[in-house]
Amino acid sequence: MQHELKPAIANSATLLRQRLGARRPQVAVLLGSGWGSFADLVEDAVQIAYAELPAFPVLAIGGHAGVLRAGRIGATEVLVLAGRKHSYETGEPDGMKGAIRTLAALGVQVLVQTNAAGSMDAAMRPGELMLIQDHINVVQRSPLFHEPGDQRFVAMAGAYCTELQALARRSAQAQGAKLHEGVYAWVMGPQFETPAEIRWLRSMGAQAVGMSTVPETILARHAGLRVLALSMLTNMAAGLSDEALSHSHTLATARAGGDAACALLAAIVGGMRS
Repeated sequence: MQHELKPAIANSATLLRQRLGARRPQVAVLLGSGWGSFADLVEDAVQIAYAELPAFPVLAIGGHAGVLRAGRIGATEVLVLAGRKHSYETGEPDGMKGAIRTLAALGVQVLVQTNAAGSMDAAMRPGELMLIQDHINVVQRSPLFHEPGDQRFVAMAGAYCTELQALARRSAQAQGAKLHEGVYAWVMGPQFETPAEIRWLRSMGAQAVGMSTVPETILARHAGLRVLALSMLTNMAAGLSDEALSHSHTLATARAGGDAACALLAAIVGGMRS
């Protein structure tokens, strides 16, 4: 797999350099469920389908467009990845390995991640945002399985950049936006959690739960990228409300809060400097 991935990454990076021309983005944004409209905010955009990039995944989940848009958010040159491959689609956590390593090969230094998540804290309500301070890899799987050498032993203390978190807080304060902070628990899915599992995750110190982001954070840190991550809280987790959970419900709630979330994300990204 590693041997096959290297030429795909090289070919993807070459194609992107050709299509980007003089653009040299150092910030990439990976969009999760409900965040797709952020891609429409990219100015002077060049759009490339994942299908044109051999290191990028084929996507098969609603709310993930499978396109890359390169352009500007404010004065910041940015690559926006509209959609991710989830571990629950294949049982493997490395679906975004080729894409993230292509970003690193292009010179990207920052990966901003977004997702939809369930809230396990009564103070954090559906439609609100949470800044991820840390995560719990509940699955205990890694996208670095089968990697050679000592570089696979990636330190995960400080996985989410404190300087970027401070920028996010300032941006939220300037906009008057509510931004919670907490620990994100990664579960495999695709089924939602049981109430007993949610009680367990809360006892571990997590405030939100979701089915993504952690594998991409591990890959990004392995590649030397700094990471910032935001969760859009789309529901109260199982046992904390009477609502019936479904992917369509997740998308509907995310879309309802999408404009405000994307406005804050644009302010954060627009305030980034290399």
